[in-house]
Amino acid sequence: MADGHPDISGVWWGGADVGAARGGRGGGRGGARGGTPPPTFMSLYKPEAAAKAKTLGDKDDPTLRCVPTAFGTLNVSLWDVGAVGQIIATPKMIVMLTETYHGYRLVPTDGRAHRDDQPPAYRGDSVGRWVGDVFVVDTKNFTDNTWMSAEGRVSPHSDQLHIIERYRRVDANTLEIEARVEDPEVLTGPWIVPKRTLVLAPFDRILSLNCSGIETQALMDAAAKQSGK
Repeated sequence: MADGHPDISGVWWGGADVGAARGGRGGGRGGARGGTPPPTFMSLYKPEAAAKAKTLGDKDDPTLRCVPTAFGTLNVSLWDVGAVGQIIATPKMIVMLTETYHGYRLVPTDGRAHRDDQPPAYRGDSVGRWVGDVFVVDTKNFTDNTWMSAEGRVSPHSDQLHIIERYRRVDANTLEIEARVEDPEVLTGPWIVPKRTLVLAPFDRILSLNCSGIETQALMDAAAKQSGK
């Protein structure tokens, strides 16, 4: 960019739609073949948090009511519950857009602190800074009524959730993302999110994927019937 920092703009995905050969998984979800799977957010729950999670099921998933996740089902915050997102970078603001649930994050890069005049938000409050060629995003001030993930991953969190992400554009077509998640109210320690490798999509803008809650009513009814409640 004009200020000398790498331009991380672009539409980023995992290389294919979810369910295709590469699954849009941004580097995959598991560990090496035959190895031990990496820890998940839920595997670090304190006993009381794990007990609470066992009382919840599909019918309680906030995303069925068009509420976004706090992080992302495929461990990519940019995607939320989808598999594609767009970044628009300027010297003073990085804009992160996701197709699902009209989602966006505005990440100022001018050195300002977190806002103290705003109520908690579904996706928190983010500020960013450059450390060399790495863009670091610090996000906190979350509500406590979302899940970290969706689609069967019961993953509530507290309002003490704190996420630090590191974005690095490896080359013209590759973006690496690392993240550290802290939640002292419900976790025994920080969750180090497995590194995600995204690639530049062959299209230059995301689509509008609308959600009003009406579309998911049948899913909520089915989930409630299955649970017997």
